[in-house]
Amino acid sequence: MGAAFKRFCARFCCCCCCDDDDEEEKQPILSHDTLEYFEREAQKRRDQETNLWSEPGDPSHSERDDDRSLYNLLQTRAKTRRGSHGYRRLSVDIEAMRDMRREVRDKWKMILENLGFMAEAESLLTVATSASFDRMHNAPVARTLLHTLHSETSIFNSRESPPERYLFILDRLIYLDAAEDFVAKARRFYPKRDEDDEEEEETAINLPMLLARVNRAMNGGGEDDETLDEEDGSGREE
Repeated sequence: MGAAFKRFCARFCCCCCCDDDDEEEKQPILSHDTLEYFEREAQKRRDQETNLWSEPGDPSHSERDDDRSLYNLLQTRAKTRRGSHGYRRLSVDIEAMRDMRREVRDKWKMILENLGFMAEAESLLTVATSASFDRMHNAPVARTLLHTLHSETSIFNSRESPPERYLFILDRLIYLDAAEDFVAKARRFYPKRDEDDEEEEETAINLPMLLARVNRAMNGGGEDDETLDEEDGSGREE
């Protein structure tokens, strides 16, 4: 209904149809609660892609030491004054842990693309917070293959148990009849090396040190710069 016709009706016809139309047009398609739900779900997806939680189905991020360490760092930084030296130090530790997780994910993506999953790699690597072991089709086989990758290749950067999120990815590859090919490629591109242990000591995140730093920062309010420097052993200003 045109705007001029609406004005004509409102002035000369003494009818309320125009007002009713306006009322209907102003009604939101989605309720406020629905919009909030979608926003929360979108935030969960962003959180998963940013932090790549090892145990994606654990909302508390406390079941694994590496997840708990990263989560505590994030919580401590949220309580720390932005721009402070302590805030910057926590940000460095957080990004270091995220970089290690992204490095593992990039290895998986490279192998998937090499297998021909150029367009599907991102989707195959995406694991939602709602992922459940009960919904897996081949959980025992997937776990066996994950153990094989962890013990016979260097696709993971740590001697700790491999992230559970990759169980879901292997389950998808089993369904696509590509899991064995993936393991073969991993053995070829990332063979187990004798010097792995030495490299891990030089590059791996020291989780006990990070946990001690987080606890110290939480007890001191997160802004004690000298305490953070002493924990690291450097004592230098950035």
